[in-house]
Amino acid sequence: MVDSPKAKGATPASASPPAAGGPPVPISGPLTAGEAGILGILPASHWQQAQAEDAADDTDDTASTIGSITSSTTSLSRSIFEYRNILGRTYHSDVGNAEAWQPNDARHAEAMDLFHHLNTLVLSGKLYLAPLPKNIRKAVDIGTGTGIWAIDFADEFPDTEVIGTDVSPIQPTWVPANVKFEIDDDWEEYYRQAFRCLKPGGYVEDDTNSAKVFSEDGTVKEGSALDQWGKVFFEGGNKFGRTFKIVEEDIHRKCMEKAGFVDFTIKDIKVPVGAWPQDKTQQELGIVAKMALESDLEGYVNYIWGVVLGWTPEEIATYCAAFRRELKNTKIHGMYTTRVAYGRKPE
Repeated sequence: MVDSPKAKGATPASASPPAAGGPPVPISGPLTAGEAGILGILPASHWQQAQAEDAADDTDDTASTIGSITSSTTSLSRSIFEYRNILGRTYHSDVGNAEAWQPNDARHAEAMDLFHHLNTLVLSGKLYLAPLPKNIRKAVDIGTGTGIWAIDFADEFPDTEVIGTDVSPIQPTWVPANVKFEIDDDWEEYYRQAFRCLKPGGYVEDDTNSAKVFSEDGTVKEGSALDQWGKVFFEGGNKFGRTFKIVEEDIHRKCMEKAGFVDFTIKDIKVPVGAWPQDKTQQELGIVAKMALESDLEGYVNYIWGVVLGWTPEEIATYCAAFRRELKNTKIHGMYTTRVAYGRKPE
């Protein structure tokens, strides 16, 4: 659906861009009702009415299908640990030019780990798709989150020095000897810097989830909670100057080409959301995607919905309830796109 920009870089190896754009622009305030209407974003009152109408049809078919699917490395500035508190959740503090819209608390860390598991399922158990050699000296995971990708990569490449970097220090302390974490918030000109730092023959790879939820059979209706998800995220990116249209605007290809990378590979994978697929492999993906979202749906929504729409916690909760009902409905065949993009620095 949507996640923090995720990057993996190695020498030679893989990496990906942060959200496109420069430093975040000042937020002018939430959308007016007129502006929201023009953009097709529904008011909070719509979800309050929908909640009352749909209460009698709040069924969940998942249970019957789940079956057996069960900027320093040694010292950190105190300011890094001074988190913002928004709607009862903690977020990265305003350090440098960072604009972190996801919480950095324990609940959201669990959700991020679920999405890591989902992404490995999407890639058929792999951590990356670039044709990496076995003799990698260094690898960098940009936007490491909880650090789980970096840890798994370090286990797979025990002779490689793996660095995970992010804006919040939420990574574990017990890690393989060849992995370390750094706290950084400088995301400008990422691809240019990746090209500069990679050895000739090295790879940059990015895994990005689109915020747009759609269906191929028309079951994700215009104005539904699933449909609204992408619209609000896209406008949220516009509001604070960091686009969420990474897939839709072909950011990876454009940036890699401009930086000098060659041999681009762009792979788009449709990921179902919910237990609706008949195919068992796709059904597993859908169930895990549903679990990952439901584990901290408010964490994904609070900041964007509050900034863009100016909604209260109660109004946000009403929208989330509608979103969960649609996730449970196996007659709604929602999906989103995961894009894997990698390119090589010429020899």
